[in-house]
Amino acid sequence: MAQVRAIADFWQGSYPAAHRLLLDGAGLVRETDPHQAALLLIQAVHPSWYLGERQLAATLTGLAELPLDDADPLVPVAAYLLHLDRGRAERPPPLSDILAEARRRGRVPDQALMILSGTALALGQDADAYDLATALAAEHRARGGAGRLPTALFFMAEGEVFSGRHLDALATATEALGLARDTGQQQWISQFGSVLAYLDATRGEEAACRVNAEKALAGAASGADAGGAAWAHWSLGLLDLGLGRAEAALARFERLTREPLRHHICATRSTPDLVESAVRVGAPERAAEPLARFERWAGSVRQPWADALVLRCRGLLAADDQAEAFYTAALGLHDQDRRALEYARTALLYGEWLRRARRKAEARGWLNDALEVFDRLGMRPWAERARGELTATGAQDQGARPAAGPAADLTPQELQIARLAAQGLSNRDIAAQLFLSHRTVGYHLYKAYPKLGIASRSELKDFAGQLGL
Repeated sequence: MAQVRAIADFWQGSYPAAHRLLLDGAGLVRETDPHQAALLLIQAVHPSWYLGERQLAATLTGLAELPLDDADPLVPVAAYLLHLDRGRAERPPPLSDILAEARRRGRVPDQALMILSGTALALGQDADAYDLATALAAEHRARGGAGRLPTALFFMAEGEVFSGRHLDALATATEALGLARDTGQQQWISQFGSVLAYLDATRGEEAACRVNAEKALAGAASGADAGGAAWAHWSLGLLDLGLGRAEAALARFERLTREPLRHHICATRSTPDLVESAVRVGAPERAAEPLARFERWAGSVRQPWADALVLRCRGLLAADDQAEAFYTAALGLHDQDRRALEYARTALLYGEWLRRARRKAEARGWLNDALEVFDRLGMRPWAERARGELTATGAQDQGARPAAGPAADLTPQELQIARLAAQGLSNRDIAAQLFLSHRTVGYHLYKAYPKLGIASRSELKDFAGQLGL
């Protein structure tokens, strides 16, 4: 009963109540049923995450002290979660290894798998987290589990944002926000509203960004920040940074460096934005502590893309005779294909540095690389900045390039339906997956075909790759 009530409280954003119920429930069965107690404490990690580092640490300590049988499938799960403690320096094992070890011991409950997906994102294992969240979402769709689906979709959306797949993230977040509203889950209404605010910020759509962020921040329950607070502050800071308001951006990012948000995934991932803002306002000292924290995190997760971001930050802060070495080292570590956005942002900064050093011919190549990505993702403020830098090098302004593929013109729901139809699913199958009527699915396909320049379902399947689906 404690577990059921806690889930309801969590979905309403009542994190203190949910956390207390789960801890009390675990205490009731700690000696008689350690497995159930472990499951309750694993679930308690989620509300404790929103309460602050002290509550998270206490939850992890309780989990570590449980008298679990060595053969229990939750043993490797609990060991993995302990890496959320920022005091641990050793590299966490890959999520795939943890899943394999846990499943060799027995069945791992869905609740634990969901927490593993979020934990993997916090530990920088984005691809593994995304794969697990995608599998969980597919299972919930197959069984009609609309209640748990928003949780899986949130971790999917985060993975899509972090890898620069903004069109996918828009489709995922839009569907999930509708589901969260239909099922009354204030926690996910707030979270997905703030993810949409982030996507608005990348496109420079100020009014939409502020509306979505303010709605997300307004959803706070008593005794806690809104679930989407971290994403909302990152979004508003990114909006200001993109539009050239560096002081306002820095103040927003600095809110993420304080409790109870500073351990959040958004607080970690926004650190390079904070460093850039601090440099632009001429106050690099304001970036010192956050960057040191980010470097410790990158050192523990040991992901090449995280190391590249550390190098980018050092390039921003370095003297002119040292900056180039940091930028080129960062560009060498970036994955230009799977994480193109971070590559583009470093290329833009390096191109700007080269242009200031009067090495205009060298700057053009990097600035063109950055511009191609920004235009493809529809990131207008960054594209305009790159285009302005190119003009300053003497290059002719070619004008804005269209976002990649006809699929960029689809609404989020049209995109999602067209992708499923391209996989060969019938309208009724698509309707079952998306909790829509088959007539609604047919209507959206009818609207999508002209935008894609096709006339039939067979063309949709044959040309899915060329259409950006």
